[in-house]
Amino acid sequence: MFVTFPQRLAEQCRERKNPVVVGLDPRWGQLPASFRSGVAEADLRRMAAGYLEFCRGVIDVVAAMVPAVKPQCAFFEQIGPDGMTALHEVIRYARSKGLVVILDAKRNDIGSTAQAYAEGMLGSSSPWGADALTVSPYLGDDSLDPFVQVAKVRDAGLFILVKTSNPGGGLFQDLEADGRAIYEHVAEYVERVARSTCDPSDRTSGGYGLAGAVVGATYPEQLGRLRATMPHAWLLVPGYGSQGGTARDVAGAFDERGFGAVVNNSRGIIFAHARREYAERFGERNWQGAVEQATRDMIDELRGETSVGRLASG
Repeated sequence: MFVTFPQRLAEQCRERKNPVVVGLDPRWGQLPASFRSGVAEADLRRMAAGYLEFCRGVIDVVAAMVPAVKPQCAFFEQIGPDGMTALHEVIRYARSKGLVVILDAKRNDIGSTAQAYAEGMLGSSSPWGADALTVSPYLGDDSLDPFVQVAKVRDAGLFILVKTSNPGGGLFQDLEADGRAIYEHVAEYVERVARSTCDPSDRTSGGYGLAGAVVGATYPEQLGRLRATMPHAWLLVPGYGSQGGTARDVAGAFDERGFGAVVNNSRGIIFAHARREYAERFGERNWQGAVEQATRDMIDELRGETSVGRLASG
């Protein structure tokens, strides 16, 4: 039985033979019409029910295909308490299907508040039950310590923001301090935590620790350098697909075995029925067929353009 986060994530990637993470970002206006029909946008309870039904439908399609899903907290929070209840049910449902759940909440604070976030969200024994959580580093290492300690105790994982995929990320992340960019300093911190929490003798985990880094596909040159800077850290790579990142752009995120990174695709998969290449073939009525095909196409692209192909041939 695989108990630590690095072990579980590595094993899921081995079993599925790919590193795809499907982002669960329900946006009311983009859901297939069958979910929105007859529901007023002021009816938050029914909107939340639609989000839950839609996300379950996505999970039903991808659970046997990919290692992980990444619910985006904001879209559930946007519709209030009913949305948060739906998020909780989505996490439970994904875990029941054997998926690793990365909760994208980008939390942090200081002292007891950071402790409360960590205890509330991290690990199967927490109220939210997420396997891993995205965390902001910009309050300093004392704000990250509670997350690291809770993750250790609960065999959970962290993905710390290092080099994000948005165009404005460089405003602060690229500023220089002591001759290096801020994001490089953050990467060194992530590597220290990852190295200190990995077991070199444990082949199951692939040599990776519980701390990972968020590094965007939209910065392929930095992505390759950061892979070298953080050899013991899993990379969570957003920006693939709708934000312009390609399989070639993320090639530098993987080690020679095809491990070490998971690549997120949200809108490009869950709303694939609206994409030109799938709309005529599938349309809204067969939106799940479009989700399946878009997922398969992404897996094939990664296998063809990166070392992920070695997972499929191993």
